Amino acid sequence: MKVTELLKNSKTPTFSFEILPPLKGNSIEKVFNVIDRLREFDPKYINITSHHSEHFYRTEPDGTIKRVNVRKRPGSVAIAAAIQNKYGITAVPHIICKGFTKEETEYALIDLNFLGVYDLLLLRGDVKTLDASLSDKNICHEHASDLQDQVNNFNAGIALDGGQFEAPKVPFSYGIAGYPEKHEEAPNMDSDIYFLKKKVEKGAEYIVTQMFFDNAKYFAFVKRCRAEGITVPIIPGIKPVVLKNQLSVLPKIFRSDIPETFAKELRKCKTDEEAKAVGTEWCISQCKELLNKGVPGLHFYSLMASESIYKVAKAIY
Repeated sequence: MKVTELLKNSKTPTFSFEILPPLKGNSIEKVFNVIDRLREFDPKYINITSHHSEHFYRTEPDGTIKRVNVRKRPGSVAIAAAIQNKYGITAVPHIICKGFTKEETEYALIDLNFLGVYDLLLLRGDVKTLDASLSDKNICHEHASDLQDQVNNFNAGIALDGGQFEAPKVPFSYGIAGYPEKHEEAPNMDSDIYFLKKKVEKGAEYIVTQMFFDNAKYFAFVKRCRAEGITVPIIPGIKPVVLKNQLSVLPKIFRSDIPETFAKELRKCKTDEEAKAVGTEWCISQCKELLNKGVPGLHFYSLMASESIYKVAKAIY
């Protein structure tokens, strides 16, 4: 079943989480270990992130400087298929604009269709570490809405070059990202909501939010979306704080405010273990309130946080 059907048919708010492909050269067992740990809570679907290549400069033995391109976390398509095959859990690979050519995207859609992976999360992707050559809009999509067009065309049997092919028997369904505290590049929230609605009108079936730590921001975001006629499920994205430095790192990277009540407790922590305990308790409280308010599910970002997520899920499910 696709994600929206899983949300609709679940008797309780769904539990889901996001994983990262292992660093290049590492075993998929690390992914399986996270799933095995969290499987107890009946995850309805599992997201798999995608990462574009980055470059660095390496000094060669002869003293010359060589530019090297590396994709640190390959394998999103293969891991999605492996998860569905091993666990029978719906896998949702991320398909991103930046760092992937339109042709590479078409090949990924072909492979996913062959593998029986029909759920996607369509995202623009991070541009901060992107090679300039892979930001050319003639080569890569500029926005997630452009990516939607390609997926919609694929569902209709229209290839990237305009040619026709047999439309897939099971079309792809997909979700998109939403930002309770506004996307960092949006000029204002009005603009952000305007384009979010356009994506829903174009076929997005649900929204997963960026992480947030202040539930009031999420509730206000949902209210605003509903007022603008956006009726699809809006799934809160949750991340437990696990390190002291995340007090400053997470707001910097993700533009997510940390409420002063929470920040004050984190500032008291002398070790990462203390910060992890405080972060877990805050996350439990946050999730309980969200569940009490009737959210369709909770989606957890698991990077470095799978043990904390286990404790949170144990307390609320």
